[in-house]
Parts: sequence; C-alpha cells; structure tokens
Amino acid sequence: MTVNRRAALAAPFLLSAGRAARAQGAAFPNRPVRIVVPYSPGGVSDITARLIAEPLAAAWGQPVPVENRAGADGVIGTEAVAKSPPDGHVLSLVSVGHPVNAAFYKLPFDTMRDFSFVTQTTSTPLVLCAARGFAASTPAELVAHAKRNPGVTFAGTSGVVRLAPVLFAQRAGLEMTYVPYRGSTQAHPDLMAGRVDIMFDTVPAAMPHLQSGALKALATTGAQRAPQLPDTPTMAESFMPDFEASTWGMVIGPANLPAPLLAKLNADCVAALRRPEIVERHRTLGAEVATSAPEEARRFCEAEMQKWGEAARKAGIQPQ
Repeated sequence: MTVNRRAALAAPFLLSAGRAARAQGAAFPNRPVRIVVPYSPGGVSDITARLIAEPLAAAWGQPVPVENRAGADGVIGTEAVAKSPPDGHVLSLVSVGHPVNAAFYKLPFDTMRDFSFVTQTTSTPLVLCAARGFAASTPAELVAHAKRNPGVTFAGTSGVVRLAPVLFAQRAGLEMTYVPYRGSTQAHPDLMAGRVDIMFDTVPAAMPHLQSGALKALATTGAQRAPQLPDTPTMAESFMPDFEASTWGMVIGPANLPAPLLAKLNADCVAALRRPEIVERHRTLGAEVATSAPEEARRFCEAEMQKWGEAARKAGIQPQ
C-alpha cells in the first residue's frame, strides 16, 4: 500500500478523533468547578465566592465548592491557582491584596503574567477616621495639623490599609509614623483612645464605631460617596482630586484560559453577581458590586499594582 493510500484511509479516523478531542476540550464544565479563596472565612471575598457559587452551579450543572486556603496574605492559595490547568475548573476570588502583595513579598509567581482575569466583583471604599476628639475633622485640617505638629501617627494592618495613608502623606507632603497592627480589631481601641491619630480603614470595619460616635469620619476614598456615609465627602471632592483607594474583589484563573472559555466565565460570573439579592447582600456588607470585562479587569489590576508599588518604593518598603 502506498503512503498516499494509507493516508487517505486514515484521514476519516483522524478527522473523527480530532472532532472528539475538540468537543471534549469545549465541554465546560465536565466536573466540579472549585473557587479557591486565599483568605480565612468570613471576609468579603469569601462571602462573595459563596454567594455566586449557587447560581454558577445552577448555570453549569456542576457543584461549585468554595475552598479557603489562607496563608501568607493570600499567596499560598493564589499560587495553587497559578499552577492549575487552564481549563476553567479552578478559579480564585482574590482581593486588592493580589496586586499589593508584590510590594511586600518576593512572590513565587508573576502577579500579572501567571493569571487570567475574569471580572472584578466588588468595590469597598476606605474611610479616613480618627477619635472623636482629634484636632482635625477634614483632610485639609489634618494636613494643616500634621504640618504644625510633626509626628502624626497612623494605624495600619496590611495591604492597602497600610499603603493608603502612605500615599496620602506622599501626595500631601507630610511625614507620618506607621504603627503596625495585626488587624482592625486590634487597632480600634488605640484609635478611639487617641493613642494613634488616624487610620484608613474599610467602611464596614469602622462603621460600628462611627455610628456610636467613638470615631469620626474625615473622608471616604471611593470614586463616589459611600452609601453608608452619605454626608461624608470623598477625598477627591473634598481635598485631593487624584486620590482614590479601595479594597475590591476579582475572579481570576490560571494563565492562558482560552478566549471562548474566558468569555463564558465572565458572562456567567457577571450574571450571578448582578442578581438583585446578591447586589443587596453586598450592600449590607458595605460593598458595591462592580463587574468588568476580562481586559478591563486585567488593566485595573495592573494599574493598582503600579500605583501601590510606587507608593511602597517611595516609602522605602522592600519585598521580603
């Protein structure tokens, strides 16, 4: 049998096998889709993942378990996602810590190159707050006070909560002293007692003390006023037009997700996030649903990485 004859006979079988392989690759999902949350249970990222898991499971006809893999400010769980096959069956719901971590740690992955970006999920502004008796009640008054009284202190935990006051001080031409805390719960007693001067905290974390009057809000840091603090102006409208800082969520996956699959993941996640009951649940947490196209999500994450990385470098913070 000649080579051409053998090739002609084999062609139908090869064509059939190729079609079968393509069909198998296109069958998403063909098993449970796992959402890795690289943080402890109970935070906004974890709650968002659990809220969207049910409608995604209904849409995909497969279970969507949520797995908390906390450690190293999210690095451990995120690394596991980076090493997963790019077939859409392992996703992650990360926070602003994903791009900010590059300023603090020598990471075992590339923040941008090793991931696909599906959609932003939420945005939660910070609030610049101080004890009720603190000398300043607006950002402008804070700057004037800090220039008259060098040594103003700010409470910080990690990530953007630590870097937001750094960026504010840099843009206002101030010198302020960082006082580290493990979390907001540990910082609040000292803030309320005046042992530390100011803090940029998340609105949900600060709200109980703002409502009780133990703390006062000088400004919020989102693009619009926080619904929970409608009478508190944003930093941009009250003092510093180019200042914006927020915590946020984003669905990501391993690098090289095929474009059709990425588009499907985006459409299904956005549809789940925009369900009225999910939008309202986030508002009770102090977060607003904020969705985006994959390329928008990528650009946003890259811009955040550049902004906070530059602030950290100017402050002399080196990745450890």
